[in-house]
Amino acid sequence: MAESMEDELQRLLDTELQAEALVREADARRERLIQEAREDALRAEQQFEARLPELRGSFMQKAEERAAQGIAGLARRYEEHQKQLRQLAQQREQEAIEAAVALLTDPDRI
Repeated sequence: MAESMEDELQRLLDTELQAEALVREADARRERLIQEAREDALRAEQQFEARLPELRGSFMQKAEERAAQGIAGLARRYEEHQKQLRQLAQQREQEAIEAAVALLTDPDRI
């Protein structure tokens, strides 16, 4: 019976040692996974930072294109407005000339 008890205790001790080895292995594996994840995150961050000048350049190019389009649209509207004002001024000038001629040719109209 003592021998059977010793065998049982030895089996329990062996099982405990195996369990501790599994825990150590799992801890080591977890640490490796954490380290790999950190390295992956660092690589991703470095890649992103390396692309920042490209991203900024692209953004600035698009912003400049939109600004140029906006300026061109404003210039077009300004030119159209100027054209309308010139036409209106010519029309008023013609009306003024006609009114002046009418006054000069028929002073009784006043």
